[in-house]
Amino acid sequence: MNLQEYKEAVEKLNLYSHHYYVLDDPITTDEVYDKLYHEVVEYEQNNKDDVLKNSPTMRVGDVVRDGFTKASHLTRMWSLEDVFDAEGLQKWLTKTYKLDKNISFYCEPKFDGASLNLIYENGELVQGITRGDGEIGELITQNVKTIKTVPLIIEYDERIEIRGEVVIFKEEFEKINEARMKDGEAVFANPRNAAAGSLRQLDSSVTASRNLVFLPYGVGENLLEHKLLSDKMEFIYSLGFRKPPQSSTCKDFAEIEDIYEIMNRDRDSYSMMLDGMVVKVNEIASQIDMGYTVKNPRFSVAYKFPAVEKITTVKEIILQVGRTGAVTPVAIVEPTDIDGVVVERATLHNFDEIDRKDIRLNDKVIILRSGDVIPKIIKVLTHERDGSEVKYERPQSCPVCNSELLDEGVLLKCQNLTCEARVINSIIYFASKPCLNIDGLGNKIVEALFNSGLVKSVVDLFDLTLDKLLALEGFKEKKSQNLLNSLEDAKGSEYWRFLNSLGIEHVGEVASKTLSEKFGSNFLHVSKEEIIACDGIGEEMAESVLEFVRVNKETILKLQDILKPLEPIQKAEAKENPFKGKTAVLTGTMSESRGAIKEMLEELGAKVSGSVSKKTDFLIYGEDAGSKYDKAISLHVECLTEQEMREKIE
Repeated sequence: MNLQEYKEAVEKLNLYSHHYYVLDDPITTDEVYDKLYHEVVEYEQNNKDDVLKNSPTMRVGDVVRDGFTKASHLTRMWSLEDVFDAEGLQKWLTKTYKLDKNISFYCEPKFDGASLNLIYENGELVQGITRGDGEIGELITQNVKTIKTVPLIIEYDERIEIRGEVVIFKEEFEKINEARMKDGEAVFANPRNAAAGSLRQLDSSVTASRNLVFLPYGVGENLLEHKLLSDKMEFIYSLGFRKPPQSSTCKDFAEIEDIYEIMNRDRDSYSMMLDGMVVKVNEIASQIDMGYTVKNPRFSVAYKFPAVEKITTVKEIILQVGRTGAVTPVAIVEPTDIDGVVVERATLHNFDEIDRKDIRLNDKVIILRSGDVIPKIIKVLTHERDGSEVKYERPQSCPVCNSELLDEGVLLKCQNLTCEARVINSIIYFASKPCLNIDGLGNKIVEALFNSGLVKSVVDLFDLTLDKLLALEGFKEKKSQNLLNSLEDAKGSEYWRFLNSLGIEHVGEVASKTLSEKFGSNFLHVSKEEIIACDGIGEEMAESVLEFVRVNKETILKLQDILKPLEPIQKAEAKENPFKGKTAVLTGTMSESRGAIKEMLEELGAKVSGSVSKKTDFLIYGEDAGSKYDKAISLHVECLTEQEMREKIE
């Protein structure tokens, strides 16, 4: 085989593979494929400098790592809002139509797998990154290259992010579990866990052996000019990606419901697990206009399939103590398989829930698994009682430290600030991704540090030294030094992260950002009225902040002194210009992205809205301006072309 024959053989093998794995349409036999494959392997062994980047031998996987590094997505990977019934869908449509009435919808299955982001540059796969927290994931490129439905080379030269779900087909899942049982290994609970676990194997040859399948569902950063999502996705499939088993465009509630009913009816016939249907606005320009909430895109929703109900038995009720001292009851139930997931726990929410439903030990109950991580008990089968049931008594003391519990009716609270559960959970939260993101402070490490007596509070973390850590069992020099480096890196974080890490009850990421931007470190001295005046913050949250500061002010000041979090930068007030203090709406195609124009206008002090109303001062439009332009004309809103807008600025 010479170089030209080698190149032709690689091209032929990739064609065979594409037909087999992507199109489900084999065009040759295994014997022919294997013979040609081994000829390619032999040539590459003798001509290492000639090996092509898209050779099928690149998919074998032979890299073993110590761990995965972190990598940032070019654009954020968002999670979707969930709806569970026709009423929920109608509410979402009502909100969406308020933003734009002239829209259609693109529907496709919601696959139950692991999300993955692929980045291509100059037609070559350069990075494969797990979803992570949506902004930063784990770099698993070598593992991704073993997935035969992920093209290594595409015929598109611009940089592009292609998002999708990695799944394991049901048949393959059964084979994997059978093999693991024979080897005495723990079996995977469901195909989703198997897919996620396979993606994150440190030995890429294990990933290669699992027959993972990548199904694209969208794009992140891209320069594609399609006006419809359905057209954009067809282009993505044309690059060599596997199509979903079904996708449809439709125009209204009734048509969405029809597609949903068919997909739900046929869900068991699909090769992979589904947990619902994704509905997206099909018009790209409308998607851009609608934008995002803090958590979700406004133009898309996950329409979940009906929850599955099963009957099981309550064996025990255990108690969990959170970082704020709240004690939560959890039911331990007879292990029950619900749609591929073995359920052993059910949430009870609070103690009033137990009393209201009269849940007793040994009761037969109906549990429901929907979008919830932990299923819930929806009904007690009182007619099944035989006298063996035992009434549950509310606890009087903390299950961890044995101190007396404060009974607030719905809620029981451990007031002991030195309670092990409170301290450990508060440190774990302090180090978590939405807070200070301290690598190396996982649950087991925190427990070990607490049990050793080295760390009795968050502040103690910063007194750790290499000598102290090396004296503990299981702490080697590299691991210990990495932890110390992570603690050092936590210094100088954004102020909202510091505020969020304190674990103030009712205050999460969004409220932390709001308080940080408004007050910075001065939040320690503000009044209830000043806090309530902030957008999205009510009386209960304000009381929680004030109470936390009263009790923990000394600790907060100590941590501030140690961590020196960065005070938020106050934006300079825009100079006088025609757009300062005005409300503008953008529509149509312009010379640069509307996101860039929106940013420019906001820097000039304008508010950029997604919809036209009587309060709109300017409509700025490009080519193919639609209904927003018509509405602006009818409301006598001043309409400017992009060029006129720029002249006005100058």
